[in-house]
Amino acid sequence: MAPHELVYDWVRKIPKGRVLTYGVISLLLSKRFSARAVGWFMHGSPKGVPWHRVVNASGGCSTDRLPDFPQGLQRHLLEREGVVFGTNGKMKLKKYLWIPPVEKR
Repeated sequence: MAPHELVYDWVRKIPKGRVLTYGVISLLLSKRFSARAVGWFMHGSPKGVPWHRVVNASGGCSTDRLPDFPQGLQRHLLEREGVVFGTNGKMKLKKYLWIPPVEKR
């Protein structure tokens, strides 16, 4: 499987209304890719990958910093799924962070 597909596979598993951070995805992949690399993969994600469910470590939307990206789109998509942002523009990660189930071997 191609490296970016490993990332997209995890992102496709995130339930609606929940999120993962770039760093958590890096950890789930045994740090084969840095959090920054995960972000680059997300920037080019194909249709069908819920990219908006991946946020930064502080619970904010990093896409608003991208010059070629619609401002507020990620937040809007998350809010449609029930995620609530505070006045500081961040969500409470303790509430929305998805913890994947441990796979039995």
